[in-house]
Amino acid sequence: MIETFKKTLWATADKLRANMDAAEYKHLVLGLIFVKYISDTFAARNAELIKRFADPADEYHLPNATPNDVAAELEDRDYYRAANVFWVPEAARWESIRAAAKQANIGKRIDDALTLIEAENPSLKNILDKRYARAQLPDGKLGELIDLVSTIGFGEDAAVARDVLGQVYEYFLGMFANAEGKRGGQFYTPRSIVKTLVAVLAPHHGKVYDPCCGSGGMFVQSEEFIEAHGGKRGDVSIYGQEANPTTWRLAAMNLAIRGLDFDLGKEPADSFVRDQHKDLRADFVLANPPFNISDWWHGSLEGDARWVYGDPPQGNANYAWLQHMLHHMKPDTGRAGIVLANGSMSSSQNNEGQIRAAMVEADVVEVMVALPGQLFFNTQIPACLWFLTKKKAPTRKGEVLFIDARKLATMISRVQCELTDGVIDCIANTVAAWRGDRSLPAYEDVAGFCRSATLEEIAQHGHVLTPGRYVGAEEVEDDDEAFAEKMQKLTERLGEQMAKGLELDLSIRKKLGELGYEF
Repeated sequence: MIETFKKTLWATADKLRANMDAAEYKHLVLGLIFVKYISDTFAARNAELIKRFADPADEYHLPNATPNDVAAELEDRDYYRAANVFWVPEAARWESIRAAAKQANIGKRIDDALTLIEAENPSLKNILDKRYARAQLPDGKLGELIDLVSTIGFGEDAAVARDVLGQVYEYFLGMFANAEGKRGGQFYTPRSIVKTLVAVLAPHHGKVYDPCCGSGGMFVQSEEFIEAHGGKRGDVSIYGQEANPTTWRLAAMNLAIRGLDFDLGKEPADSFVRDQHKDLRADFVLANPPFNISDWWHGSLEGDARWVYGDPPQGNANYAWLQHMLHHMKPDTGRAGIVLANGSMSSSQNNEGQIRAAMVEADVVEVMVALPGQLFFNTQIPACLWFLTKKKAPTRKGEVLFIDARKLATMISRVQCELTDGVIDCIANTVAAWRGDRSLPAYEDVAGFCRSATLEEIAQHGHVLTPGRYVGAEEVEDDDEAFAEKMQKLTERLGEQMAKGLELDLSIRKKLGELGYEF
């Protein structure tokens, strides 16, 4: 039901876009979905309070209250804050926006509504994108878009509305990333990659950090993982940072729409030069930093305390990201999962080889996973997953687990593939078994898929961390038939087929000759 609904919704919204650039249209659509969400949850809380005020058995009961008394009580913001619900002024509620949808000044009305919402809710300050009055949509299309968004959300159940709107928001993020192509990948990491990182790290509790959080997908998936494993929202606290202002807003809305508390810093900012969480030591770090960025360096980073394993080259930020994340991991228990370009596993240019060797010898590299190509919207550069830890399982000290998942993808379009849930579970269970999870069968190396290698062996390979070097070739099932016998059979079969081919040639020549076409 929800899958069909999302697809129909997207098809209609995309049609309304007309010739507008997807990168611009994205903010209009996602902003409206957000306003619809906060209005729905406000209305649901309002209806719930009215029932509770009238219920003699409820702690909120108001005995002998007149309609005016109830109306006055409903204005108390604390009732809404207690349920993590945003206060929405009357002029900014969805009904008011929808009623004015066909008016010529609807764009300005939405911008004014967003200003009112920000004024009432300090945590949303500078997050809502007020661009509706200047939107370059054809006449009437914004009103049609409002009517379309009005169909999202079912009933008065706030939890159901939140789930539906959250799913629609994330689905639209993915579809916009697809529509934008290369630019879209800057704010959205494909879901199957995020799910793999989260499944391996298993962030059940504590602080979760992403220093280049895009639209917040790592956090959303962490929340879903926790709830799927019997935990509850609030078991993790969320810390993020994002340099792109519009993407920073998308992330804030994505998290707010799910009722999650978060700290994305005071403003959009570069994590290297303006680290907004300097003192943070996180239990889990998840990130998909931009690959191979060359313009990251600033003179103030010379001799930075984060460069424990060596100064990263100024022309490539990959090893700056790895060390930044190690710096922000909690001592002893901290773990990180990072997506990087394949070159990071083997490059020896400009000190990268020395930094990688130092990290390996310090035993902070835990697991390396080679990914299939064509997973991303924005690049065909092959990627890998690095899993780092400050403290390995006692039985795995001095070892690194290598997993080669390059052949495990499923194509979902002509140009893109994904990892299925079954493949993700296989990878996560392999890592968990390797770490010593006794609820799983004991870990074993599988030729062509996984292998646990010692630091000594890795040193012999020049500290190159490409899984293909270690896992070996996939075992081919042997049917015990001798090579000479196989060749004899194959040769006989080939001889038979060639003889048949000759017969067919002669037959065709004969038929053509009978028709007067000899050659």
